[in-house]
This record gives sequence, C-alpha cells and structure tokens, in this order.
Amino acid sequence: MLLLIHLILLSAVLGASFIIIFLLVLEKDLLKMIVLSAAQSTLYAIILYILMVPDVVLAYIAVSVGIYTALLMFAVKKTERYEEI
Repeated sequence: MLLLIHLILLSAVLGASFIIIFLLVLEKDLLKMIVLSAAQSTLYAIILYILMVPDVVLAYIAVSVGIYTALLMFAVKKTERYEEI
C-alpha cells in the first residue's frame, strides 16, 4: 500500500514538473523563469525525498534553490529582464 502511495505521489510530482517545463519554454520574463526554475527544483527535491535519499535532498535544495537562483537573479539584474525575440 505504501509503495502505491509513493508511486502516485511520484507521478503527480513528475506531471507537475512537466507542466512547469512547458511554462518555462513559453515564458519571456526572465525573472518569472527563475522563479519557475526554483519551483521545478523544489519538485525534483520532493522526488528525491520520495525515493528516500534525504542527504542528497539537503544538498540539492541548498544548491539548486538557493545559490543557483541567487546567481541567476544577479545575472538578470545586470542585463535586461525581458527576453526579446
């Protein structure tokens, strides 16, 4: 029963991740893209937690949601916020 719950949660989180990927491709505002990327990283961290690797989750959250997002925001601050086609 617990395995079934984990599989359902895993498929729901993967589905949400694919939706975020689709929104990332369509978005033109770079700041919104960074926020969506952080949300996608959080979903991947949830997947890692479901797969029972909590030590990797702690490192992944610190790097992908914290440091990576801050560096991207700093880079966008130095450039233009909106992507031109």
